[in-house]
Amino acid sequence: MVENKLVHSPLITYGSMLSLLSFTPPFVILMWYTNVHADGSILKTFNHLRENGLQGLIDIWPKPTAIAGKLIICYALFEAALQLLLPGKTVEGPISPTGHRPVYKANGMAAYAVTLITYISLWWFGIFNPAIVYDHLGEILSTLIFGSLVFCVLLYIKGHVAPSSTDSGSSGNIIVDFYWGMELYPRIGKHFDIKVFTNCRFGMMSWAVLAVTYCIKQHEEYGRVSDSMLVNTILMLVYVTKFFWWEAGYWNTMDIAHDRAGFYICWGCLVWVPSIYTSPGMYLVKQPVNLGLQLALYKLVAGLLCIYINYDCDRQRQEFRRTNGKCTVWGKTPSKIVAAYTTTSGEKKTSLLLTSGWWGLARHFHYVPEILAAFFWSVPALFNHFIPYFYVIFLIILLLDRAKRDDDRCKAKYGKYWKLYCEKVPYRVIPGIY
Repeated sequence: MVENKLVHSPLITYGSMLSLLSFTPPFVILMWYTNVHADGSILKTFNHLRENGLQGLIDIWPKPTAIAGKLIICYALFEAALQLLLPGKTVEGPISPTGHRPVYKANGMAAYAVTLITYISLWWFGIFNPAIVYDHLGEILSTLIFGSLVFCVLLYIKGHVAPSSTDSGSSGNIIVDFYWGMELYPRIGKHFDIKVFTNCRFGMMSWAVLAVTYCIKQHEEYGRVSDSMLVNTILMLVYVTKFFWWEAGYWNTMDIAHDRAGFYICWGCLVWVPSIYTSPGMYLVKQPVNLGLQLALYKLVAGLLCIYINYDCDRQRQEFRRTNGKCTVWGKTPSKIVAAYTTTSGEKKTSLLLTSGWWGLARHFHYVPEILAAFFWSVPALFNHFIPYFYVIFLIILLLDRAKRDDDRCKAKYGKYWKLYCEKVPYRVIPGIY
């Protein structure tokens, strides 16, 4: 049995869970419809729904199709095969509350390179036209919505009848168990990690694949790729490249090490990431913007700088952990707090909390350049419509909530040491403000 510790009040917690379970699936379809069929205009989509009501939503909701299913299955099997078969260094994840330490094969960068080279080669040699993916995108998202819900039900059942490790259990509430998940590290067999597949190899990989798809589709539509689309695509690809370069570090984050495999993480990565995270590029396909060389370069350089700072934040902390604090941070010996804690099995352990470098500015400062990077790959769309900026707004809400959840978890884990840490690094995300 797992303890059901709520960050927010029960009313807010259950209300938000039920709302997200109910409204995120239709929202994905509305995002696609607005970008592809309503010229990026929220007002057009709103007027359609106002005039036609629920029937209007039913009318625009594409039915899952065989071609969509084939595309998804081929992509999923290809990524699963790469995850299993490509060589990679063995990497250990963090010790879980029960004392379990998961082991991974770090071959994400190789899988990313193989995926993009294969996809672009299929297009270049005329074997497969990626524009087909865009043309059937509504059907693909519809199929993913329902297929991923079934997948989450199977994860829920697996958590009850065949958990992969001791890091599993029920809260006693079926909604909480389905939404947050039953297992922390579900696997198929010994080596196929389900969360690495859903989060990294399907979700994050689809971000890069769709970014390339939107570029190719715009070229097919207009005979050229606009500078706004190039800035958007380059920045998103650099960000995703950074992610896979650092993938082993991602396995230490809240998504993998603390959030269980349920609707929130798995459905989110299988459906929300491909549809919402790529939405600025989806918008630009049919609404190309000509920025001019100077403005395009300004936005590109600013975005690249933000992605680099975000990477350097993660690199700094990872190097600090790898060397057990025996490294330099900004040319100096890092300041740190040695925090003792007790696992659920009663074992005494210690962690090092970094309080210098980027991590001395704020406890989650790395979220600032991440949000700014998202802004710079959205702003090439300029300001004719609001919808290209939905992802940035969503990301702000997601990361601020994640920062609070992480702080609450660390406060419970480290106690007085966390209080000392907060005194030394008083700001949560934005230095001097919050």
